[in-house]
Amino acid sequence: MSTFRFVTPPGWPLPEPGWAPPQGWQPPRSWPPAPPDWQFWVPDTSDEREEPDAAGSSAETHSPTAEPGVAARTELQAIREQIDQAKRELVELDDAILLQQVGIYEYHHPLENAEQYKEALAEVRLAAKQFVKNGTAILASERFAYNNSLAQGRKMTSDFSKLMLRAYNSEADNCVRSVRAGTVASAKQRLDRSVEAIAKLGKMMEMRVAPEYHQLRLREIEMTGDYQIKMQEEREAARAERERLREEKRAEAELQAERERLEKELGHYTNALAKLTADGQQEQAEELRERLSTIKDAIAQNDYRIANIRAGYVYVISNIGAFGENVVKIGMTRRLEPRDRILELGDASVPFPFDTHLLHFSKDAVALENDLHKMFADRRLNRVNLRRSAWPEPERADAPVGLPHR
Repeated sequence: MSTFRFVTPPGWPLPEPGWAPPQGWQPPRSWPPAPPDWQFWVPDTSDEREEPDAAGSSAETHSPTAEPGVAARTELQAIREQIDQAKRELVELDDAILLQQVGIYEYHHPLENAEQYKEALAEVRLAAKQFVKNGTAILASERFAYNNSLAQGRKMTSDFSKLMLRAYNSEADNCVRSVRAGTVASAKQRLDRSVEAIAKLGKMMEMRVAPEYHQLRLREIEMTGDYQIKMQEEREAARAERERLREEKRAEAELQAERERLEKELGHYTNALAKLTADGQQEQAEELRERLSTIKDAIAQNDYRIANIRAGYVYVISNIGAFGENVVKIGMTRRLEPRDRILELGDASVPFPFDTHLLHFSKDAVALENDLHKMFADRRLNRVNLRRSAWPEPERADAPVGLPHR
């Protein structure tokens, strides 16, 4: 009958030979998670089974290839143990790789704004200081004797505890100061290694960092990363709001200037129409009446856009030189001439001018743009900064992007 043995995932401490997890056992939170498809129990084929002979007794059998096979498995297991040990001691410090791995940052302690993170960080640091004041940040044996004296042993333990705490806090402070979005995991791993090193060095006096204190410092690292990301998001939101207000002022100034131009033109044609009517030139007067009707319609449209701040143009543009083929950007502008805004985008952010595929005037361009962003959300290319939108074009390169009419 086949038996099974328990196999630990990469990064977990190797158990004692023959150890199996008891009922209800759960790994500590400090251990890395197991891969999704990891098999914890595998058939045990390492032992050479004894088979009974014809007489019912058992006899040892030796095969010329049995001992080399066992040796190979033993060597393979030793190599795996070395790899696991190296993984446990490795701390990933390549920020570029880590930032690529995280993609969209996930908050460890989601709060509303940066001010709340600042207050929560102050509370965590105050709790950590209380541990230090109470002398409970480092745990150590109280019965360690030095020169056959418990008093000297306690003094020695106290001095070494302060030294260990200073080393641990120095490492923790370095982790907090250097942490950035995407490096939270490596900073926590680095601090975990520090806890393990202190536990090894203080094994004789049973000296170790208090788990509660260590969790506080880990939480400080997490919240520092969260705080920095929230600050960055708020700065980007403020920058986007300033850009929006500048764009609104430009649009309002253009519309007001257009209103003044149309009024002057209207007055000019009105005077000309009165003179032609007085002179009896009815044919020329009729042409001026049509022109005046067009000007009045333009004034009404211009006044509507001044009053309705949501009216504007939705545009679909692309830039092969900057973004590559089959990628489009969808945006909106209230400018009197939408192509001016597209030219500004090309001058400010990319080395090549944009190609315009569609300009669509809408009475509610803001809602139309948001609807299009939602419609193509599953094809968004920039998933880190949601304020910058670019999507692949439809499967047919010459097919226009469908825009709902408003």
